[in-house]
Amino acid sequence: MRDSFKSRIGFVLAAAGSAVGLGNIWGFPTQVANHGGGAFLLVYLCVIFVLAIPALYSEMLIGHHAQANPVRSLKQLSEGRMRPVGATMGLLNVIGSCLMLSFYHIVAGWMLVHALGYLATAMGLSGIADFLLTGSMVRDLVFTSVFLILTASVVLKGVEQGIELWSKRLMPLLVILLVGLIVYIASLPGAGEGFKTYLIPEIQQFTDPDIYIAAMGQAFFSLSIGLGGMMIYGSYLRPGAQLGRLSLSVAALDTLVAFLAGLLIIPALFVAIKLGVSVEQGNQFIGEGQLIFAVLPELFGSMGFAGLWVGFGFFILLSIAALTSTMAQAEVPVSYLLEEHDLPRPVAVAIAMLVIALLALSLVLWFEPLFGWVVTAVTQFQLPLSGLFYLLVIGWFWKRSNHVTALAAQELRYRLLRWHLRYICPVLMGLVFYQSAIA
Repeated sequence: MRDSFKSRIGFVLAAAGSAVGLGNIWGFPTQVANHGGGAFLLVYLCVIFVLAIPALYSEMLIGHHAQANPVRSLKQLSEGRMRPVGATMGLLNVIGSCLMLSFYHIVAGWMLVHALGYLATAMGLSGIADFLLTGSMVRDLVFTSVFLILTASVVLKGVEQGIELWSKRLMPLLVILLVGLIVYIASLPGAGEGFKTYLIPEIQQFTDPDIYIAAMGQAFFSLSIGLGGMMIYGSYLRPGAQLGRLSLSVAALDTLVAFLAGLLIIPALFVAIKLGVSVEQGNQFIGEGQLIFAVLPELFGSMGFAGLWVGFGFFILLSIAALTSTMAQAEVPVSYLLEEHDLPRPVAVAIAMLVIALLALSLVLWFEPLFGWVVTAVTQFQLPLSGLFYLLVIGWFWKRSNHVTALAAQELRYRLLRWHLRYICPVLMGLVFYQSAIA
């Protein structure tokens, strides 16, 4: 008997936890800051409904109907001549998940290292703090391994006792930390200008076509669509689950966290400007890696002793966001080994994590030539390509017992949904793929 989620709230928290990752906490605010502030936020919220939720629904529906891992699910629903293509795409999801987890665990290890580094500094443990906050191969190997063990310990317990249980614990803690940090940053000089930039759109920004493409890409990536994680979560839902409502709930919680992250990061950038910290390159704000590991630490350093605890809270927040993503994505290769090779869960977890650990070790040892290439291959090529394929499966390749087709025969709203999934979403996803992988 396949494992399953025990409760609706457990599924929503777990699925939202899979979606809520480092891209929400640093990627979304950076996109907002560099693409029109409040204008980007409004476009993003529209795109969530137009593209991201239908794509999320499609991925979950594939897994829920097939009740299997991505390889079997996509093979089963891609009928006729597309069946081998479906199986290949499913296998690419498994491989892509392992590649994503290899670099994600390294970055997650950096988050944990910085959190502990701030804590050690606050406690006066200067020697330990120096080791933690000074980059080295030994440090990266140790903390990548620590995060791999954390992920494995959750996935080993299965869906209900592992992923669902820890999602119920970690997601509320993540939101509490976010709100607490927002309140503190809001009390600092310069924060008001950041809130104004974030929440009040400038009308002329809506004429910039880049906003719409960037918003579509961010909305798609924000919901963790394209590597089979939501598909395998959908397969763990019990029969009769209302996927439409669940998709809306997951998207709403994920979007709330992204919105809160914007309330934290963008005012923090303006606080940094007020304190004389350089936050711009050319005419844009410094983004992502530099923002997290250079700009914000400089801001925390300018706050004195309080900044140590703010820094600790911030990087613990990022560590939690990373763990909710890694424990979800790791279930993709684990489920493949469980179902396609009939292995017991402890063996499947051990093999999957060993493969991921070897890939991560390779990235640490040959960081310069490999790390950026793997990140680009997964995030800019495979994610949008897989998302496009899911939509084609739902709209075109899956003919017998197609759930969307059956509903479309009953009500007008489902006929509109089917038309939207068949024609509008693939075109929009094609634009995202072109912009991300080709342009």
